[in-house]
Amino acid sequence: MSAHRLPAHVPLSAVVLVVGAVACFTVADAIVKFLSQRYPVPLLLFVRFALQVAVTVAWLAPKMGWSLVRTAQPKLQLLRGTVMIGSALCFVNALRWLPLADATAINFTTPILVVLLSMALLKERVTRSRWAFVAAGFAGMLLIVRPGAAILHGAALLALGAAGFYAIFQILTRKLRAEDPRVTLLYPALCGTVLMALPLPFLGPVADVPWTHVALVAAFGAAGMLGHFLFILAFRHAPASALTPFTYAQLVWAMALGWLVFGHFPDRWSLAGIAIIAGSGLLLAWHERRRALAGVVTEEPPTVD
Repeated sequence: MSAHRLPAHVPLSAVVLVVGAVACFTVADAIVKFLSQRYPVPLLLFVRFALQVAVTVAWLAPKMGWSLVRTAQPKLQLLRGTVMIGSALCFVNALRWLPLADATAINFTTPILVVLLSMALLKERVTRSRWAFVAAGFAGMLLIVRPGAAILHGAALLALGAAGFYAIFQILTRKLRAEDPRVTLLYPALCGTVLMALPLPFLGPVADVPWTHVALVAAFGAAGMLGHFLFILAFRHAPASALTPFTYAQLVWAMALGWLVFGHFPDRWSLAGIAIIAGSGLLLAWHERRRALAGVVTEEPPTVD
């Protein structure tokens, strides 16, 4: 990981890009929540990743050729891609049953798990502010999940599983930081396409698909790709530590779309949990950015799908 001084000013263009990126991710989540009630999840994910592979290859292969798939750490790239698919499978299946805002908020416990895994696997020092963030985030997650409440069923556990897989994905991303980011971007899509193609012959035919659903599938893939593209552009204008607070706008988008599209609005306990998770994350980002502005910061990957 490279160290550098952070600029004090965060360009408005970077903020707009990252808020737009998480809006795209939320739109993709809402679409797949709707489609997953009618079509097999592996089929939806296959289409999504196959589309990403096709666009990425068409975009980058003419310039890069075979170097687009060349890597010094193929096993780690494949492991990272497989872990990402595990996260996607868990999250999409969780979306079938959980309100959009609740599933999104539980997924935002990923930074908590990243802190713990960084300490265990990367031997990183955990500051008191990060321990406070872990405790507050865990409390917020419990308010949403509420052990003993009706929401604590397989779907909530799937959402937690998705966060766990994504935390491992981020740790592996750190280990691959020396690789070409374009190669690292392609491998999860390749893994997703291959792995999600395996169960397709056993799913049976999908008949009577209206054109509106075909359009939604295309929109699902396009929204995911556009979100990642906007995210890449955002981080060309500002560092991760400066933009991370703005990723919590995804919780607002999720509450709004969940209410407008599905008629789900979080109850008071879930709202409190969402507020604690977002508030603790924002305070931690603000605190660490203040410290970084006085010295040197080490970049970390963002914590958004």
